[in-house]
Amino acid sequence: MMSKLNPVAASLSGQNNFPREINVEAADTALVNFDEFLELIPDATIGSRADGTIVLANAEATNVFGYPREQLIGMSVFDLAPGRLHEELKRDRDEFFDHPHRRTIGLEQPLFVRRANGEEFPAEITVSYAQSSEGPIRIAATRDISERLVLERERNELEQRLELDQARRMESIGQLAGGIAHDFNNLLGVIINYAEFAAAELEDLPTVRDDVEQIQSAAHRAAALTNQLLMFSRNDDVAPRSMELNSTLEELERLLRRVIGEHVTLETQFDPELWGVVADPSQIEQVVLNLAVNARDAMPDGGPLTIETANVELDDDFVSGRAGLVEPGRHIRLTVRDAGVGMDAETVERAFEPFFTTKPKPQGTGLGLATVYGIVRSHGGDIFLHSELGVGTTVEIHLPAIEVAASSPLREASPRRARGNSERVLVVEDEQSVRRMVVRALSTNGYDVVSFARAGEALELLRDPEEHIDLLLTDLVMPDLQGGELADRAIELKPDLPVLFMSGYSDLALHRVDDERESVDLIEKPFTVNDLLGEVERVLEKRAV
Repeated sequence: MMSKLNPVAASLSGQNNFPREINVEAADTALVNFDEFLELIPDATIGSRADGTIVLANAEATNVFGYPREQLIGMSVFDLAPGRLHEELKRDRDEFFDHPHRRTIGLEQPLFVRRANGEEFPAEITVSYAQSSEGPIRIAATRDISERLVLERERNELEQRLELDQARRMESIGQLAGGIAHDFNNLLGVIINYAEFAAAELEDLPTVRDDVEQIQSAAHRAAALTNQLLMFSRNDDVAPRSMELNSTLEELERLLRRVIGEHVTLETQFDPELWGVVADPSQIEQVVLNLAVNARDAMPDGGPLTIETANVELDDDFVSGRAGLVEPGRHIRLTVRDAGVGMDAETVERAFEPFFTTKPKPQGTGLGLATVYGIVRSHGGDIFLHSELGVGTTVEIHLPAIEVAASSPLREASPRRARGNSERVLVVEDEQSVRRMVVRALSTNGYDVVSFARAGEALELLRDPEEHIDLLLTDLVMPDLQGGELADRAIELKPDLPVLFMSGYSDLALHRVDDERESVDLIEKPFTVNDLLGEVERVLEKRAV
């Protein structure tokens, strides 16, 4: 049975463009009139004249706004629109009726609508136009999006918690990886250097010498793998400098083309006005190489590999969505994109975990993306991975930008073969095999060496005013007293005493020392005899100057 039409609805029904009978697709292919059609609309729908007077309303409008239909008809649409919505409706009123068009407002930022009881709710409003015998009217379909906003807020909060949980999990795993690397570096340092000692005694036994050199080679490869662990764990001591990323990538381009093979097409798009960045060039190169290798492996039949650079400003909204993992402000964006097989959501979620790989053994170690993650985070940057099965993968990296890029390194090392001149070196190292190796390396090359396994024993020696020490060579991480604290107490006893730290796991301890000193001299384990002698000589020469 047909319901009673209000006058404007009736006039709409009689217009050529609003026929009385409107064919709608329903289960029984029923024919409905305009009034019935209006009631089928699931949103609160009202029609208003140019002056804002409401002339049309469906049942959902009475439910949503809380007014009976008799009261709603004749009210002003502006009575339902507080604040920003009120102003927006007034602002575009004349323009809308002069140039009618369908549009939705409240998409980017919710607009609030008022109910009869004074309560306001967020809404999206789709506005369209109709012609009646009484003139043009504006049709507004209002949708209450309160529940959707709650769900979106909960989803955003959950995503942020997941981001933070992932960062904490990565940090915990990184600390574990760093601890493992510390022990491995101690062992590898002993293997490398005792193999060198042995090789020096085997000039007349070339076959045995070759065997020893194979041991050295394997140990160096193991050290490189351990270095990846350290970079992943963000505990690798970087050598940053202000640099131009574009120049670094251009120099790397030839190597990249050899690595990815002829079946992959390398495309580059570099911003010519790119800002500078403070970074370790060798580690940035490793990031790009790792990503390029992953892209190559994801495109066995070939395809494009695109590397792009751009300047970006990260705002507070972007930063808040990353759970504080990156600071707002000027950044450079490095994008590496492939058209490979892509990854599903579960794989993307685990992509940066160490030792997680989808590649068959021994092709994948699971350290490639974990290393990339560690390097980026150690530079104060952030990394995003977007992937879709059958479409490809895009990795976006943001690094803090500086005004001008230069090329002067902030740290330099010049390891070279050197011999001492009876300088007295105090060695403090709790690992016996490492301590014995260091003592042998120094004592056989002209240094007078005294060594201890505990920091307390070394302090007893330093308290003796008759004892002259030219250099304190100490491990950073020790059971009784950390190397930084030992150095502080040693300098209190002997103010001019130079200190050279050793460590294979230097993040936390070195940061404590860095906070208290203008500069820190550190040699990373595993080191060779030449590395050690060069650093000892450099530190002693620096004191002499």
